[in-house]
Formats: sequence, structure tokens, C-alpha cells
Amino acid sequence: MTATHSGASASLTAAELSHDRDFARALDAADELAGFRARFALPLRRPDDIYFVGNSLGPMPLAARALVLEELEDWSKLGVAGHLGSRRPWYSYHEQLRAPLARLVGAREHEVVAMNSLTANIHLLLTTFYRPSGRRTKLLLEKGAFPSDTYAVMTHVGARGLDPEREVVEIAPRAGEWTLREEDIEARIAELGETLALVMLPGIQYRTGQALDIARLTRASHAVGARCGWDLAHAVGNLALSLHDADADFAVWCSYKYVNSGPGAVAGAFIHERHVRDTDLPRHAGWWGNDPKTRFRMEDRFVPTQHADAWSLSNPPILAVAPLIASLAEFDAAGIARLRAKSIRMTALLEFRLRGIDGLEIITPTPIAQRGAQLSLLIAHDAHARYEAFKAAGLACDYRESGRGVAGEGIVRLAPAPLFNTFDEVWRAAEIVRDTIRRRA
Repeated sequence: MTATHSGASASLTAAELSHDRDFARALDAADELAGFRARFALPLRRPDDIYFVGNSLGPMPLAARALVLEELEDWSKLGVAGHLGSRRPWYSYHEQLRAPLARLVGAREHEVVAMNSLTANIHLLLTTFYRPSGRRTKLLLEKGAFPSDTYAVMTHVGARGLDPEREVVEIAPRAGEWTLREEDIEARIAELGETLALVMLPGIQYRTGQALDIARLTRASHAVGARCGWDLAHAVGNLALSLHDADADFAVWCSYKYVNSGPGAVAGAFIHERHVRDTDLPRHAGWWGNDPKTRFRMEDRFVPTQHADAWSLSNPPILAVAPLIASLAEFDAAGIARLRAKSIRMTALLEFRLRGIDGLEIITPTPIAQRGAQLSLLIAHDAHARYEAFKAAGLACDYRESGRGVAGEGIVRLAPAPLFNTFDEVWRAAEIVRDTIRRRA
């Protein structure tokens, strides 16, 4: 089963769905994950407000405050002795993250590391996995990727002495369509063939909410001798991922969206074990990626550990990592399979409630294998004003330009998150959207 296909049995059919509010309340009454909502500090101005913007910044796990305060207390009392003598010794602090991160992304513990920021990790892993040589110099990227990805790829290729306008190949949806067709991506990969060095794609496209099949497109990349990496910023903590089994070469993600680890939270990376074991791979090196058995010899020669840690440069920022520990504990307690199953139901209900509204088009694919929690709503007229009206009515969501240059058009993204949102909130959010658009029609 591939990363984006998990949880199919959890879907609600159209015949099972209802516009009746009591239907949503009944789903909440039967929800075995309902208690997790109380474990988060939801930023609500009024009791009936709805926070559907966890795809941009997740709310704070209540346990995060206590963990950060404990580290501050240990620092104040122990000073440098805290590296080995604190409640959670700082020297091995990052080791606490390995098992829960591996469970969250479907990896083995030695394949994951929490480090840096998403864009910094893109640059670090491009150094290893984009290895232009001979005719094999092309890098395939989606057109309209999140800007930071585009900036990172273009400048990285340029810094390697190559022309990004020539070497970076962008693939876009077909004319008149919003989402990529996987068969088109496969065809482009096959066409580039032996000129292709690396494919880099999103697990979920940030604007449309489309989820791509990681295993399928990785196979297509490997079939022509290219490597395949993934930006999972909108997929981690959202989809039930299986990165090891999907055979991805590498993946990167941030932790402040669905993983709820705080603004600017420490990001993460996956490197498949076949690469982790290859200590001759080119990489940028830092003290913390050195073999821990020899780290304190302070030798001149870098000896990478056979672990994803080998790509980390410095010791982890303890005060920034503590909230990630708190958040991962919630995911472990809930279980990503159960969360995904609830998410599928919530998104199905939201889609059902929003279908057929004049002036609104859902551009996120309907099949559950092709989406996560997010629904992207294309609003044809006065889109930004309607978005502001949604917020004024208590629905926290976010706005993105459509990218087509059409006056008045825009995209509103709604993302009901199963850890802390409810089915009744789905019902009420749809009511806000329906009423607002009809009043302003």
C-alpha cells in the first residue's frame, strides 16, 4: 500500500452523508479521538470560532509549555552539566525523536533526523542527490512549486556552475486543469530518460491540496536511472506515509504545519538506508554528523555515522526541539492510521457540504488517494473579500492567489485536522462559506 492510499476503508459514501447537523454531532459522539482536542491550546477568540488553518501553523500542544520550562529550569540550575545531567540529557536529546518520527513517516529509525529548516535541508540533500554528470544533468520540478522550493532549486543549480534555465525542467498541469496527472509526470520522466539526474516533487501540492503517489513516481524515476526526492511539508502529520517501502531516495519537511511544533520549528529529513550506509556520498559536513564514537577525539577527518544524523551539521537547539517531542507524543498516542481515517471522513463531509455552490469550485481532487485534509476552494469573484468575511464570521482559514492573473479570483484553503477539529466544526465551517457566498452573490 502506498503512502497516499492508506485509510481507503474509512471513506463515507455520498449516500451515507447528510447536511443535517445532527449527523455531524453523531460522528463526534462516536469519535474515539475526540479527547485529543483538549490537549491543544486552540487560538480561538470566541467559543464558536473554528481553526481550520493547521496546514499553515498548527496549534500548541499543551505539553510543549511544560517541556520547554523544564529545559529552561535545567539550564538555569545545571549550566554546561546539563549536556549529560539534565532530565533529558542534551547531548543525546535528538535521539528521543527517532522512533516517533520514523513511525510518523513510515521509515526506519536510522533513516530520519530532525534538523535545521525545510529549505536548508533541501540545499543539504541536493548536494548529495543532485549529481549532474555527462548527459545526466536535468532536474524535474513541478511548475508552481512552493516558492522556497523553486528558489532553492534554481539557486542551488546555479551555484553548481550550471544554468538553471536550461537544467531545471518544470512540469505543469494540462491547459485548463488545476492538478498534475501522474501519467503525464511518468511520461515526462521517460522522455527525459538518461538526461534526468533528479526528480523533486511535493507529497501534497500546497495550493491545490493534490496528493501524489510517492511509490509510483519514485519507481518511474528509478526506471530511467534518476533519483527521486520529496517535499512533504503538507504531507507529514497529514497522510499515512510509507517512505521506506516507497523507496524514496530522500524527503524533507517542516514541522510547524500538521505536526504542530511551533513557528519556525525544527524540520526533518528522511534518507533511505541504502544511502545512509554509503559513507562515501558527497555532503556538507558538520561536527554533529560525525560518528559519535569518535566525535570527541576532535580529529581533522570527518567520519560520517551510518545514520541520517550524518547530514546534520550542529547539535540540536534544545528549546526549539522540546515542542516537537510534545507533539510527536500526541501522534504516537493517537496513531497516524486512526488520524488518517478520521481525516478522510471530515474532508468527505466538508466536500459534500460545499458542492454545488455558485461561484465556488473545489479544485482538490475527490479521490481520497489524491488528497489529504485540505480542500482548496477556487472563488471566482471578490475572493479576498469573501475570505475576510469567512474570518470575520469565526472561520480561520488562509488565502492564496490563484496564479492565473484573473481579477477577483482566489483560493481559500480549509484544513480540518483530526487531532483537534470536530465534525460539528466541519458542519459550521461549511455553513459559514455557504451563507457568506450567497449573501455576496
